[in-house]
Amino acid sequence: MADWGPGGLRWYGISYLAGFVGAYFLLKAYYKRERSPYDGEQVMNLMTFLILGVLLGGRMGYALLYRGGEFLEDPLLLLRVWEGGMASHGGFIGVCLAILLYARHSGQSPLPIGDLIVSVVPPGLFFGRVANFINGELWGRPTEVSWGVLFPKAPDFLQEVARHPSQLYAATLEGLCTFVFVQWRFWKSDVAQRVPGRLCGEFLVAYALARILNEFFREPDASLILGMTRGQFYSLFLALGGISLIMIAESRARKASE
Repeated sequence: MADWGPGGLRWYGISYLAGFVGAYFLLKAYYKRERSPYDGEQVMNLMTFLILGVLLGGRMGYALLYRGGEFLEDPLLLLRVWEGGMASHGGFIGVCLAILLYARHSGQSPLPIGDLIVSVVPPGLFFGRVANFINGELWGRPTEVSWGVLFPKAPDFLQEVARHPSQLYAATLEGLCTFVFVQWRFWKSDVAQRVPGRLCGEFLVAYALARILNEFFREPDASLILGMTRGQFYSLFLALGGISLIMIAESRARKASE
């Protein structure tokens, strides 16, 4: 989850734009190197579904997963974007729905589409977390490490309590590391061709593990659930979804080979 005002909105706009532009050029590169069937026009169509999935899913996720009670009392909360609020888990749900809708719209299987999409999603996660750091939000827990940072919006800022720059940890773990992983699997293996959907499941598991780890350094931004931060709790379902997707993909691949 992220809260941002007018200044934060500007940096978030830049980060989302950078993520979408990066995804577009990656998909174009896949087509040129014959790793994707989507040409320029098809890439734009797919990007339209992706952008709507990210933005609508992220906003809905914020309203339902982090401010559910307020949203039920005041549904217009969803429209007040200037007050801030996006949730990455909601964005994932939105992207999944967008993939299903695009697959139905184009008469294709959603599994290979999902593999392509997850290979271009991490740059957006990276830029988003960098924007969190620039905005001074979603700060980490207090620390005595030499690279601790003073965040002006933190309640103990005047006491000069240094905190983990958890946003940069997240940019590295959730964005950079997952990007290296999915790109390595995409280019250096035949998993996307041999078992459509498996790469998508692997990414979901990798992201969930990265998010769970990073949450140990991040100050909880909402009440805990079963002793876990909301980011950790929701990531458990993301991991289960990824494992289920891997099993489904493997089962379908075996049946196809038989």
